[in-house]
Amino acid sequence: MCRLFLFLVFMECYLAMARGIVVQQKADAAIPVTTLSPPEGNTTFIDGTTWCVALAGVSQADLQNALDWACGLGMANCKAIQQGGPCFEPDTLVSHASFAFNSYYQTNGNSDIACNFGGTAALTKRNPSYGKCVYSTSGSLDSSASTSLRKRNQNLVESKLAALLLLSYFWM
Repeated sequence: MCRLFLFLVFMECYLAMARGIVVQQKADAAIPVTTLSPPEGNTTFIDGTTWCVALAGVSQADLQNALDWACGLGMANCKAIQQGGPCFEPDTLVSHASFAFNSYYQTNGNSDIACNFGGTAALTKRNPSYGKCVYSTSGSLDSSASTSLRKRNQNLVESKLAALLLLSYFWM
């Protein structure tokens, strides 16, 4: 009975780690992106920070698809553009997409490819923040939130495995 319990706990930890790897692989391979932006590379301008914003005048369907991907598989932090959030107003597709695109861009390396979204986004040196709506930058708390969450989840799995090893040592 004890060995079965230990085996099940071990499998839970193993599957939790595997799920994290699979989600990342799916997120990376889920949507093919046609590169319409400049070549890949670091796009931090010499004189400061860059933000990624949606382009006005692009297809609404393409913009909506890109927004859905950013807030879904792209794992951008889209809480602020939900109703009642500080960036919900103006309630426009371009405004919401800009916030989501920037969130994704800031948490994924600030490279051209992280600000493409099928040609619906572009980089700017002008801070798009307004009122209480603050767009994250690579050094801000919001941009490090997903990395922090991943580390916390990894630490939880590692703690479970350590507890499992201790239990198996004392019970055997």
